[in-house]
Amino acid sequence: MESVMSKYENQIIIFTEYLEEFPDTDELVWILGKPHLLKTEKSKLLSDISARLWFTYRRKFSPIGGTGPSSDAGWGCMLRCGQMMLAQALICRHLGRDWNWERQKEQPKEYQRILQCFLDRKDCCYSIHQMAQMGVGEGKSIGEWFGPNTVAQVIKKLALFDEWNSLAVYVSMDNTVVIEDIKKMCCVLPVGAADTAGESPPDSLIASSQSKGTSAPCLAWKPLLLIVPLRLGINQINPVYIEAFKECFKMPQSLGALGGKPNNAYYFIGSLGDELIFLDPHTTQTFVDTEESGLVDDHTFHCLQSPQRMSILNLDPSVALVGQGAFMGFFCKEEKDFDNWCSLVQKEILKENLRMFELVQKHPSHWPPFVPPAKPEVTTTGAEFIDSTEQLEDFDLEEDFEILSV
Repeated sequence: MESVMSKYENQIIIFTEYLEEFPDTDELVWILGKPHLLKTEKSKLLSDISARLWFTYRRKFSPIGGTGPSSDAGWGCMLRCGQMMLAQALICRHLGRDWNWERQKEQPKEYQRILQCFLDRKDCCYSIHQMAQMGVGEGKSIGEWFGPNTVAQVIKKLALFDEWNSLAVYVSMDNTVVIEDIKKMCCVLPVGAADTAGESPPDSLIASSQSKGTSAPCLAWKPLLLIVPLRLGINQINPVYIEAFKECFKMPQSLGALGGKPNNAYYFIGSLGDELIFLDPHTTQTFVDTEESGLVDDHTFHCLQSPQRMSILNLDPSVALVGQGAFMGFFCKEEKDFDNWCSLVQKEILKENLRMFELVQKHPSHWPPFVPPAKPEVTTTGAEFIDSTEQLEDFDLEEDFEILSV
C-alpha cells in the first residue's frame, strides 16, 4: 500500500502567478456557468477556481469497513470527482453560485456543514467510506476503481439518507432526459401538507398539473441534481459534439463534467476555446478531521495549484465510451431553474441532428413505469445504514444509469 501511495503522491504547489500560463486572448473563460474575461478578470477567475471544493486521494483515515484500506490512492479518483460535483451542487443549494471562498476567512456555518459531509469518516454521509461500501451493492469491491455509472448510482442511493440537503437525484437512462419523470420526482407537497416530508404528490395532482402544461408550477420543488451520461463517440471524440459540450459549461445550472479511464479520472469545471479546465484528484494528502472547535481546517480542500487544461480532442477515447464514460451534471434549485435548463437544451443542444442526449416531455411508453426512488424501510438512517455490506441487499444491483422499479 505504501508503494501505491508514493506513486500517486504529489507536492501541492501554492499559486503565485499561475494564471500567466493562460494564453493572452479576448475569449471568455467559462467556469460552471460563469464567464470571466481573461484579460481583465484574472483575479476573479483565480478566486472562482480556488473556491470549488477539491477532493483528492487521502491517507491515514480509519480503515474502510474496519479492516479495509486506509488510503484511496490509486483507486479512488473517480469517487473523489463524484464528491467534487456533488459538493458543488450542495454549495449552490445552500450558499448560491456567487458564494466565494477566502483563505483564513470565517465562512458561513452551511459551508462547514457541507465540508463535513465529505470527511473521510464512516459517519459522514458522502465520505469515501460510505461511497466505497455502497459500491459493493453495485458489484464493486472496496478498493476497486469505480466507473462513472457506478459513482452516479452511489450518489443517487446515498442521497436518499441525506435529509439535510434533501436532493432529488435523477440519472438519465438510454441517453434520454424525461421531463415528466423529473417533475414527478421533484414536485412535492409542502411541509405539513403530508404525513411524510418529501412525499410525492398524488397522481391526480400530477395529472392536473400536466394538463395545464409544463408552465404550471409545482406546489413545492425538491432541489434537483441531474446527471446526464454523455455519448461523444466510439473510438474517438466526434467533433460534431464539441460545441454542444462547451455550451453545457455556459449554462447557469452547470455542475461540470466527470470522466476518465481506469485510474485516471478528472472533474471538468470549465472551458476556454476548445480547451477544458479541470480539477485533478491525483494528489495524496493526509486525512483531515474535525478540530476541537468543531470546525475543519479547509485549506487542503481548495485547489491552490495551477489549473490544468486539455484540448477536447485530446480526451482519451475511453471518455467517449458509455461503459467507462463520462457524465455532465446540472443543479436546479427551483422549478424555474429546471424549466430554464430545458429551454437552453432545446436551443443549444437539440439543434443538431447528431445530439449528445435527448430531452422528451413524456415517459416513453415502451419503458417500465417510472417510480421515484425511496429510502428502504430500515430502522437506521444515513451513514448508520451502510455500516456493513450485508445491509446493502435492500438495493437493486444495477449497472445501468437509471434504476427503474416495476
